[in-house]
This record gives sequence, C-alpha cells and structure tokens, in this order.
Amino acid sequence: MTANGKAGLAQAVLALGVFPTPLDDAPRLAAALGLATLHVKREDLAGPALGGNKIRKLELLLGEARAQGCDAVLTTAGQQSNLCRALAGVSARLGLHCALLLRGAAPNQATGNLFLDELFGAELRFLDVTDPWDPRARAALDEFAADLRGRGRRPYVVHLPGHSAALCVEAWARGAAELDRQFAAAAIDPDRLVVACGSGLTLAGLALGFRRVGRRCRVTGISVQQPASRLKPWIVEAIGRAVAAASEATRLGLDDFDVVDGFVGSAYGVPSPEAVAAVRLAARCEGLVLDPVYTGKALAGLAACARDGRIGAGEGVVFLHSGGLPGLFAQSAAFAPSAS
Repeated sequence: MTANGKAGLAQAVLALGVFPTPLDDAPRLAAALGLATLHVKREDLAGPALGGNKIRKLELLLGEARAQGCDAVLTTAGQQSNLCRALAGVSARLGLHCALLLRGAAPNQATGNLFLDELFGAELRFLDVTDPWDPRARAALDEFAADLRGRGRRPYVVHLPGHSAALCVEAWARGAAELDRQFAAAAIDPDRLVVACGSGLTLAGLALGFRRVGRRCRVTGISVQQPASRLKPWIVEAIGRAVAAASEATRLGLDDFDVVDGFVGSAYGVPSPEAVAAVRLAARCEGLVLDPVYTGKALAGLAACARDGRIGAGEGVVFLHSGGLPGLFAQSAAFAPSAS
C-alpha cells in the first residue's frame, strides 16, 4: 500500500531535486578517522529548501499527492525536523498548503528548521508528544486532516512510521542505484556506507537498492533517535512493504544491515559532545558542514566504530551527508567554548 492507501508504487514522480548529487573524496577526513578511503555523498546539495535526504522521498510522495488531486500536505515530526522544513519549502514551490503537527511544546522563539517552516508559510500546530510511534500522534494527525477537509482542503497525509514508508524506501532504493552508477564511474568498490538513522527509511532504501543491483556494500546506520532493538525490525518491515508494493521477490533480514546504538546522547535532537567534536572535525578537515543532532552524531558513530575496529582500517567507506544544515544554527550554543 502507498501513502494514502492505493495499491502500487507512485507512478507520478515529481522532479524536485538536483540529481545526481556529488560523491566527493574526503582524504583528509579519512586520514583523521584512520580509514583507507572516505567518500561523502552530498545529499545536502539535493536542491530546494536547503536540500537533504528528504527531497528524494518527496519526489515520490508529492508526485502521488499531485496524482490524487490533493491541494494540501500534512505531516508530523519533531520541531527541528528536516522532513518538515523540506516539505514546507517544496510545498511553497508547488503551490500546496503545508500543515505541520510538530511534537513538543511551542517554543518562545523559532530557530533553525522551525524558523524556515514559518518562513515558507506552513500552518503549524504543536503536540506535547515526543515519540513518533505514540498513538496520540496518529490521532492528532487524523484530527488535523479532518480539520483541513472541513475547510475545503484535500490533504495528503505523510506519516513515516505508517503508510508512507513504502514510498520513502523506494525513493532511496533508487538513490542506491544512483550511488552504484557513481561507484562504477569513479572505479571504487566501497565496503560500507554509513548514514544517520532516525526513522530508518533511508537506510532501508539503501539496503534494498544495493541488493537489487547486486552491490556488496554494507549499510550501517548510526541511530540518532531510537534503539536498534526497535529500529531493526521496523526497517525489515518497511523493506517488506516496499517489496510488496513493487511486486518483487527481494527479501532482507535483520542480519543484512547494521544499526549502531550509543550515539543518541542525552536525548534525540540534543547535541552531544561527541557530535560537536565530529562537526568541528569535518569542518576543519574538509570544509564540510554537518549538524550536531543528525549528521554530526552519525560521523561520531563512524569515528568510534573506526577506533574500536567495528569498521576495519582497510575498509572503503561512504558517508551519506543527509543534510540538516539549519539544525547547526539552531544549536549554535553547543559550540560555545564553555560547552566544548
């Protein structure tokens, strides 16, 4: 099933991003991490609304929304959600009304992605829930959708832990095929791809896509939100949904990818000292700008795995830069000398 209950994967795909995104060699950062080679997949350069890994997903999701005649889009996520910011920006570009149900109490001041949500003209509501799987989030989302319909809107609901999963996985399976072509063009054969793991759907798509094309590149997610014990079964389930929607026979299990715990820090969305150090390292080695709650935590996890041998010194590694630049400015206080 796809995002709003219709069978099959989206046939109408909107061209939103600037693809293929670059695959950059990062030799100085590789040396600092003790890796043989490191390449960075630059999804931060994916195009509209400051890019990020959500743009590929929105090409399929909003393509389906357009095909269904929807004039509004609605989703729920955390207040510094990269998905919400991307959705708000792309909706403005397409002339769609964007409604966002943001988890957590309304802040006194909008910063980072939340500031951009407002700048792009999204309609915002706040819900005092933090867990994306909390049934209250789904109930509030349904209530918001009903309100939009009552105002004469035709909303398309994006719910990543629920019915939108298959399309999001499919989007990144196609992204894996793009990477496979780039690897071949660059004459490299990476052993591993490392990515920040929030909802797990980007990782799911990459693992599925590499399996489809026969690329032996292990996908490792560094969890920035949920424990691996929760994420791994969900990722397998999400892959299964995408496979079923595509009517294919591919199967992946719990042993076909990795999710690494230990780098969430004190809480989801809160910078950790390790992430702040990783952001500084990437900036000073490569002029590469990460954020301290998603990509910074992922690079911190990669660094730790390289130190303790979970990632071998001889491995060729690709780091997927999933975007999230606005989060850096929302968390600038974490980089103050007294916080370092």
